[in-house]
Amino acid sequence: MTPTFSIADDGVATLCLNRPRHLNRLHREDLLALLGHFERLAADPAPRALVLTGSGRVFCAGFNLDELEGASDPRLFERTVDALEALPLPTIARLNGSVYGGATDLALACDWRIGVAGMELRMPAARLGLHYYPNGLRRYVSRLGLGAAKRLFLLAESVGADELLRIGYLDTLVADAAALDAEVARLAALLAANAPLAVRGMKASLDEIARGEFDPALLRTREAECAASADLREGVAAFAERRAPRFAGR
Repeated sequence: MTPTFSIADDGVATLCLNRPRHLNRLHREDLLALLGHFERLAADPAPRALVLTGSGRVFCAGFNLDELEGASDPRLFERTVDALEALPLPTIARLNGSVYGGATDLALACDWRIGVAGMELRMPAARLGLHYYPNGLRRYVSRLGLGAAKRLFLLAESVGADELLRIGYLDTLVADAAALDAEVARLAALLAANAPLAVRGMKASLDEIARGEFDPALLRTREAECAASADLREGVAAFAERRAPRFAGR
């Protein structure tokens, strides 16, 4: 089945990879479905955060290699992951289990990765004779550093959860599924409670700075938009009145 999508009353959207019998491997139809969901999320100012997860015991086994040759759009996977990274709303990868192949980059494109004890990561590109696509390599180097990227790509070895936390692939490691749900819910609630104009603007600015592609004038424009926003006035008033703010995203 293609990924399932839902949005809760608090504005937190959830996308769940839904092929548990095949370890949630991604087929072309799944990538097209994900792209469609990402396009809708990018155009909709209402959702406050996105949780990406999988069903069953593995987060995702990566791309279906049977569809690798003869594809009419060989960059479909790269485009899908890039669309996830470019989403204006913050994203959380709820890693319910191990992550393999291209799925390692799918999770890396999210703003946070929460893992569970016992999971592992393996990037087998070198074992397959595959040179990974450029934007995936960029994500690995910019987010994990050159040493960790070389280790994961060139050695193609399995790396356990504790080591993934140490090298920065995981932001948080929890003991079990209940703790995973609790930590993801905690992060999502924090994100949903903050001013969306500021959150979206600073996410874009931070990502641009990390890539070395930022335009100071554009960052100043975002700063000015927030300074003139109703959300800032509401946030200051709520702080003074010692109450929770009610942000509208404008």
